Amino acid sequence: MTNSLATPTSPTPASRSQVSARAKAQTRILNGKKLMFAGVVTGLTLISMALLQPANAQDESRRTITVSGHGLVSARPDTVDITLGVQSQAKSASDALTANTQSMQKLFSELKSGGVEEKNIQTSQFSVNPVYSRPKNNEPAVIVAYTVTNTVNVTITQIDKLGSLLDVVVKAGGNRINGIRFSVSDADKLLDKAREDAVKNAVHKAKLYVGAAGVALGQVLSIQESGSHAPQPMFMRAAKMEMDSAVPIAAGEQNISANVTLVIELE
Repeated sequence: MTNSLATPTSPTPASRSQVSARAKAQTRILNGKKLMFAGVVTGLTLISMALLQPANAQDESRRTITVSGHGLVSARPDTVDITLGVQSQAKSASDALTANTQSMQKLFSELKSGGVEEKNIQTSQFSVNPVYSRPKNNEPAVIVAYTVTNTVNVTITQIDKLGSLLDVVVKAGGNRINGIRFSVSDADKLLDKAREDAVKNAVHKAKLYVGAAGVALGQVLSIQESGSHAPQPMFMRAAKMEMDSAVPIAAGEQNISANVTLVIELE
């Protein structure tokens, strides 16, 4: 009986070539992964440096000074608005209306003669109201008269004539003067002047501060306005209706103010 042993087969040149090719491919893949990883690390490093560099550059913050300024302009009022009129009373509504109409016609005529233009006269109220008696002993109140009230808003641009005009109005039958309101017609221009003065005031103070500190001013970074005040009409109540030709009227002055805050860079 014959026994046979298998002899190991030696790798052929072709098989050795295939193994070598696979090894080279694996090596290339590994090298590619290493290069990719290195590229990612390098990219992240560059991004981090780019992000950190501006922050480091901003560590030296911009030096600034913040100052406030105030501007004030005073002006004499040149316009006055008056609410005036006539209140008439009679036993009948028609008689009260007739009397009121006659007085208002005289009042209109005197206003126009005094230089008030028709466009500056505007009716503000007209009413007819009954007047009741005071009840006694639980008796019902009854109508004893009627009251007619007619008032107008009048704008006067010649304040120096206001006193004499009021006297004429009262003598013409006017017995209702609800208020006198003084105002400045060019208030917007005066407010702009106050704003300019406020900025100049702020810059003046800033120069004073930096001069004492031994530094110099740079450019203005921001200007903020706060608390500006345009003049509001001033009211004067008329308590007496019996006036003479020397009616004293004091218009006084009105103040227009502005406030600003400046942020200025220091050099």
